[in-house]
Amino acid sequence: MTSPIFVPLSPHTHVAPASPLGTHRGGDVICVHNVSFAYDRRPALEDITLHVSRGSSLGIIGPNGGGKSTLMKLMLGVLKPDSGSITVLDRSPAEACANGGLVGYVPQRHVIDWTFPITVRQVVLLGRIGHKRRFLPFQKSDRAAVTEALAAVDMQKLADQPIGGLSGGQQQRVFIARALIAKPQILFLDEPTTGIDQHGQEQFAQLLDNLKHQFGLTLVMVSHDLRAIVATCDSVACLNRTLHYHDKPQSLSRDVLFRVFQCDLDAVLDSQLPGATCDCPDHDHSHGHTNPLAPPPKL
Repeated sequence: MTSPIFVPLSPHTHVAPASPLGTHRGGDVICVHNVSFAYDRRPALEDITLHVSRGSSLGIIGPNGGGKSTLMKLMLGVLKPDSGSITVLDRSPAEACANGGLVGYVPQRHVIDWTFPITVRQVVLLGRIGHKRRFLPFQKSDRAAVTEALAAVDMQKLADQPIGGLSGGQQQRVFIARALIAKPQILFLDEPTTGIDQHGQEQFAQLLDNLKHQFGLTLVMVSHDLRAIVATCDSVACLNRTLHYHDKPQSLSRDVLFRVFQCDLDAVLDSQLPGATCDCPDHDHSHGHTNPLAPPPKL
């Protein structure tokens, strides 16, 4: 078994080196450079620098209130940084998101009114609104795009079902189809595995991998679920106001996880990883520093 990689206790471990302000390294589609943001003078993010290369999958994890959703909103242009810069496909986030063919977004499930009487097909068709002239009806090409997107997520058989009657995993597939209908280059997903059971999460991870290759996507996913990040992403950013780690998920150490989550370490592991124990000094657990993503030893 490969020996675990332990990360020294420094505030910016394995963080990608900075690029010049407002520029990308070769192949980068997102560049966040020295970004800070505060809500009413309360710091939410401090001095964040990271890069996302084309075709990669970045997972952003951290405790509640650690800044995950704030960072995503900054990359989507919903918020503007107090200092530093962000570019998305060599544009400002707002400019990139205004172009429907560049950025797609899948929101958290709980922000949706599931009692609203709308079908799966109608939900996905809403993703074409930015591609037609105002006040004109949808065209045949729009409806063909809906059929194609639903087929990509294997939901065409439920196209005429009410969205509120679907399972959590099925609903997520529908909202991915809505985001894909514009054929974006980057797909942002906010807590996409919430409300999906373990088997459904495994299927969801496979779906994202298939879509990534089929559509040539770059994925950015915010999640509290470390297991989902490991299954889906090839790099991970550990965020708790500052960026503690930015590298491969398999190289995460307990030192980093404890520093990011503090006594919430059990919550992020959630007994999902073999041999997971809490390093919190208030708990009577083993404090051996092992790789939390390594397989359990053979007995």
